[in-house]
This record gives sequence, C-alpha cells and structure tokens, in this order.
Amino acid sequence: MSTSPNAPESQEHSQYEAASTPRWIMIVFAVVFVLIGWLLYSDYQSKQALQAELAKTNQRADLLNKQLEEANGRIAELKGLLDVTSEKIKLTQDEIDRAKVLAQTIRKEQKTSGEQLAAQIGQVKQRTEESATKLGEVSGGLAGAKTDIEATRKDLEATKGKLERSVGDMGVMSGLIAKNHDELEELKRRGERNIFEFDLRKSKTPSRVGPIQLMLTKVDVKKSKFNVEVIADDKRIPKENKTVNEPVQFYVRGARPPYEIVVFEVSKDRAVGYLSTPKESGQPRQ
Repeated sequence: MSTSPNAPESQEHSQYEAASTPRWIMIVFAVVFVLIGWLLYSDYQSKQALQAELAKTNQRADLLNKQLEEANGRIAELKGLLDVTSEKIKLTQDEIDRAKVLAQTIRKEQKTSGEQLAAQIGQVKQRTEESATKLGEVSGGLAGAKTDIEATRKDLEATKGKLERSVGDMGVMSGLIAKNHDELEELKRRGERNIFEFDLRKSKTPSRVGPIQLMLTKVDVKKSKFNVEVIADDKRIPKENKTVNEPVQFYVRGARPPYEIVVFEVSKDRAVGYLSTPKESGQPRQ
C-alpha cells in the first residue's frame, strides 16, 4: 500500500470538500422558513374565522334587539287601543277585568321574552370572550414556535462551531472530526462522508465496521491510548499507540482520500468512535 503519490491529491480533495457548502444547511433553513410561513398562514386563517363568528353573533344580537323593540311597540299599541276604547265605550266591570288579565298576560310574556333575550345576549358575550381567548392562544402558539425554531438554529450553529480539523497519523489533513456523540450527529447531518459508529471490545476476533473489520488489541486508559488492527483489502494493518481524538488513517483500493478511524472514548478493554470513508470510495475486500 503506497501513500506518497496519493497524499497531495488527497489534501487537495479534502480541502475542496471542506470548502463546499453542505446542502443540508440550506434545506434546514428552507424548512424553517416554510414552517414559519405555514404558521403565519394558519394564524391568519384563525383570525378570519374568529372575525366571521364575531360578525354573526353581532347580527344575532341586533336581531334580538329589533324583536324586543317590536314587542314593546305592540304593547304600546294595545295600551293605546285600550285607553281609546275605555273612553268611547262604557265597559262593564267584567270586560275591564278581562282587559286587566290580558294586560297581566302581556306583561308576563314581555318579562319572559326579556329574560330570554338577556340569556341570549349573555351567550353572545361569552362566545365573544372565547373567540378573543382563542385568538390570544393562536398568537401565543406562533410566538412559541418562533422561539423553538430560533433555539434549534442556535444549537446547530453551536455544534457546527465545535467541529475541528486535524492532521492524521499519516500526515494527511483530515476532514472535520467529532469528539463526542453530539458532534458525530452533526457530521452525519452534513453528509460529506460515510459515517459508521462502533463500540469495540478487546478481542482476538475482528468486528465488522462498515466496509472493513476492526480488532481492538490494547487499551491504556490512563494515557488515553489504544492499539487497533484494521483488516481491509485482504491485509492486516496494525495501528499502535494511537491517541483519543486522533484521526487514524489508511488507504484502500478504489478510494483516493484515506479512510479514517476516530476514537473519542476509551475505558477498560473498550473503545468507542467511528469510521469515516469518502463518498465516492468503493467497497474494499475483507
């Protein structure tokens, strides 16, 4: 396996990949703007529906008021008619009593109608208050959604700022490396390289990690070092005394940039990290 002929080309290719703008960021911001637009449109539709409901309730109240005025007018007409009749015609006592009973009945009906009208007006007021409350809830929900979107954007920017580059053990500048699980998730979202996570245990049997196999042979927790053996292209490549967060690089057939192993956590007989491979690489033989 030769390294010197491919190293300059690998550096140039890695720098070109680092300079390109990841498409997922544009997609995330597009989704954010679409979500905000949808929320604004939903808020507008809710306001329009509430305003229509309020207009209907106002029309109902006006109709009830008009009916009350008509009833009062009829009562006044009956009273006037009774007064005129009493003056022109000598009524018997029985007729006067019947007129009084009729007047009492009319008053009772007027009272009942007034109570019903008051109840209906109370319902109209209650619906109006409920509509105002719903409008406030819609506005509050929109403000909360904007806050959540802004917090998500800040978290993405903070994680992005923590990612770093480093020179690998073969002297080749690596791409962005992750030093914990959160940063590893950010690398996956970028989509610049293939990412394969692993949790290796010290063993004499290799474990498959993506297109290759790895075997953890030694761990020095105090010095944060480890030994690992890479099996790819029908070859065994020992990597000894490697440090946590150090890009461990090796070449395989069909790939110009090197593969990279990064271990960001070690414990007794255990190493946790990931394998990073270029997107255009072929599948090495084991």
